[in-house]
Amino acid sequence: MNSWKRAAIAGSVCGAVILLLKGKRPAAVMAGGVGLAVLASEYPGTFEKIREELPSYVRQGARFLELTMKIGNKITELAEKRTLQALEELEEF
Repeated sequence: MNSWKRAAIAGSVCGAVILLLKGKRPAAVMAGGVGLAVLASEYPGTFEKIREELPSYVRQGARFLELTMKIGNKITELAEKRTLQALEELEEF
């Protein structure tokens, strides 16, 4: 990879991070997009493969999110039951 491409990628990523920290999301996305475009121009085959597999990644992410939501709901139910049991025990005294 040419040094100017490395500099363009590093500069756009750093700029995107700074803009994101300042709260300027649209500008951060644009700066990050420039870095990704330069990186994609260097490795087109890899980005083509990622683009083809993207629906699979989205499905896996959705399944993971669904599983974590189920676990969170179960933890909430168990916590509520313990709270009710603790209150019942306190009422007995």
